[in-house]
Amino acid sequence: MIELDLTAQPDPTLTTAPPAHRYRLPGLLLVAVLLLAAGGAAPVLPVLWRYLGAVPAPGGPEAPFQLAGGQVYTFAAVSETERVTTAWSLAEPPRELWRKRLPARPESDLGMTGLEARPAGDAVLLGDGTRTTVVDARTGATRWTSPTSIAPLPGGRVGVVQGHQFRDDTVYDQASGEPGMLYFSATGEPHTEPPLRTDVRGVDLATGRTLWTVSAAGSVNVDVVPGDEPAVLLLSSDRLRRIDGDTGKVEASVPLPPVDGAPPMSSVLVDDLLTVSYGVDGIATAEANYSVETLERSWSRPVPKIVLEPAGCGGLICSGDRRALDVLDPRTGEARWRAPADVDLWKYGGYVLEVDVESGLPMRLVDPGTGQTQVDLAGWRAEVIGEPGRPIVLRRSLDQGASAFGVVLSRRAAIQPLGLTGGPVSDCTSDESHVVCRTDGGLRIWAYQA
Repeated sequence: MIELDLTAQPDPTLTTAPPAHRYRLPGLLLVAVLLLAAGGAAPVLPVLWRYLGAVPAPGGPEAPFQLAGGQVYTFAAVSETERVTTAWSLAEPPRELWRKRLPARPESDLGMTGLEARPAGDAVLLGDGTRTTVVDARTGATRWTSPTSIAPLPGGRVGVVQGHQFRDDTVYDQASGEPGMLYFSATGEPHTEPPLRTDVRGVDLATGRTLWTVSAAGSVNVDVVPGDEPAVLLLSSDRLRRIDGDTGKVEASVPLPPVDGAPPMSSVLVDDLLTVSYGVDGIATAEANYSVETLERSWSRPVPKIVLEPAGCGGLICSGDRRALDVLDPRTGEARWRAPADVDLWKYGGYVLEVDVESGLPMRLVDPGTGQTQVDLAGWRAEVIGEPGRPIVLRRSLDQGASAFGVVLSRRAAIQPLGLTGGPVSDCTSDESHVVCRTDGGLRIWAYQA
C-alpha cells in the first residue's frame, strides 16, 4: 500500500494415528494390481506423486529460488557486481533452459534480497529491487531494461510503470540522518516532499515502447484488475479511474472527496472490489468499497483509530484486532463471523486459513462466508506452501527429517495425501502440479496430481 502524498512509498511430528483416508490409495493400487493379474481390464490409475529430479542451487543454501510459470529459477551472486539467473525446465529429469548474467544494482548486498522472476506471456521479468530486465522466456535473451518495477497485465503483452516528478532540491541527504517523512521515487530515491506529479505508462513488453500515459497530481496507487482483460485502477488523491490496459483510455472515473477531512490514502483488491482507505499520517479513519467494473461505491464505514494488536488479514476485509477480529462481507460491509482469538487470516482459494500467531503454524481451513471449519489441519501443521488462488499444498515433518505432503482442493474439503520426500527438505514451494524444496546442495522437484 502507498499513502497518497502522505507516507513513504516503498516501492511437528505427527502424534496421532494416521487418518483412515491415508490407506485409501494403497488399497486402490492393490485392487488394480489384483485385477490386472486376473486379466481384468482395470483402468490405469494416475500417479499422484512422482520425483522428477534435482537441480543445483549455485547461490548457496540461502540463495533465493522461484517456481513460476511452470519453470524453476535460481539466483546466484557471481561477485559484488554481477548476478546469474538460471531457468530450469520441469521435465523428467529437469534441465537447464538458459543462464543470464546481469549486473547487480549498486546498493544491493550479497543476500540478494529483492530478486524475482515474473513470467508474462512469452517474456520473463527479472526484477532486482526496482530495476527490471525483460528477457525472452525461451532463450533468456534481453529484450529491454527498465530502471523501475513493471506490473504485467493479463494477456502478457502490456506492462505498467510509474514515473514521478519531484520539486528540485528535495532529494533526502541520507548521510544527515535527519528525521521526517520520506517519499520514494519509482527508482527508490528518497525525497523530503511528495511528488508533484505521477505519470503512469503502459509499455509494450516486447520492446519497452510507451503505448499510453495517464498522469495525476501527487502520488498514486495502481492496481491490476483481476480477469482476462488488461485493465488497471488508478487511485489518486481525489479520483478513482479505470483504464484500458491496451489503449490507456479512461473507461470510468469517479471523484473521491475527503471523508471527514481525510483524503484517499491507499487501496487493496478483495475479490472483484477495491477497498479504498481514507486517512492522515498513515492512519486509516474510514474505508469504502468500489466495483472494479463500474467504480460504483457499495458501502463505507468508519475505522477505529486505535488498534492495539492488529491482525493479519490477507485477501479479506476485517475489523478489530486479534482479540476480537470480525470478517466483513465485502459487498455490504457487515460482519459475517468472528475469528478465534490470536490468529491471523489468509484467504487461499475457496478457504480462509487460520494461522496461530505465536507458533506461526496453520490451524484450520474455514468457510469464508461463515467461519465454519472445513478442514482441520491437525497433524499437518508444519507448513502451507504455494500462493493464494492455487491448490493448498501441506507439508509435515516425519522421522529422520523427511516430509510428507498433502493437498486440499476448493472442490473437496479434505486432505488428499500425495507422497513422501525420502530425505530432509526445507523452504518448499508449489504450484498447480509441482513441489520444489531445498536440500543439501540443490533443489529437489516432484510432480503431483490432485
